[in-house]
Amino acid sequence: MQEFYAISELLALLVLEPRTGLMIALLAIGACIDIRTYRIPNWLTFGGTAFALAYSVAVPFSPGHGFLWAIGGLTVGLLIMLPLYAMRVMGAGDVKLMAMAGAFLGTTDVFSAAVSTFIAGGVAAILFAVHRRVFRQMMGNIRTTAEMMIVSAATGVGAGSIDARKKSVGKLPYGVSIFVGTAGYVVARHFGFI
Repeated sequence: MQEFYAISELLALLVLEPRTGLMIALLAIGACIDIRTYRIPNWLTFGGTAFALAYSVAVPFSPGHGFLWAIGGLTVGLLIMLPLYAMRVMGAGDVKLMAMAGAFLGTTDVFSAAVSTFIAGGVAAILFAVHRRVFRQMMGNIRTTAEMMIVSAATGVGAGSIDARKKSVGKLPYGVSIFVGTAGYVVARHFGFI
C-alpha cells in the first residue's frame, strides 16, 4: 500500500509541476531517439531549452531564482559535458541534452544530476563492454584517454593528435544515461533519498 502512495505522489508531482514532468518526458524522448539513431535532434534540445527558460520567467523556481537561475543551470550543464565532447567521448547532442536538463533544474541541481548521469553511464558502459566481451579493450581505452589528458595538460599538445591509438569498442547511446541519471536523481531527491 505504501508503494501505491509513493507512486501516486510522484505522479502528482509530475502533473502539478509541469517543468519536471516535461523535462523527464523530453529526456525519455531523447533517449529513445538516441537508441534508434545515435543522434539527439536539435529541435528537441533547443525546443526544451526554450521552454525551460520561458517557464523560468513565468514561474520562477523560487523567489529570486528565475531566468538567471535557469541560464546558470544551462551553463553548468553545458560546461560539465563539454570536456567529454572535446575528448570525443560523447556527441554534441549529449552535451546539448544535459544543458537542456540544466535549464530545467537550475544551478543547484544540475551538478548532482550530472554526477548521477556519469554513474548511470559508467554502469551502462561496463555492462555494454561485458556483454560484447570487450571489457579489457575498454579498460585499455580508458587508460589511453587518461594518458592523453596528462600528456595534453603537461605539454600543451592537443589530445586529438594522440587519439588514433584508441580503437573503439562500439557506440553507446549516452542519451539513455542522461535520462536515467537525471530522472533517477529527481525522483530520489523528491522522496528524500538524496
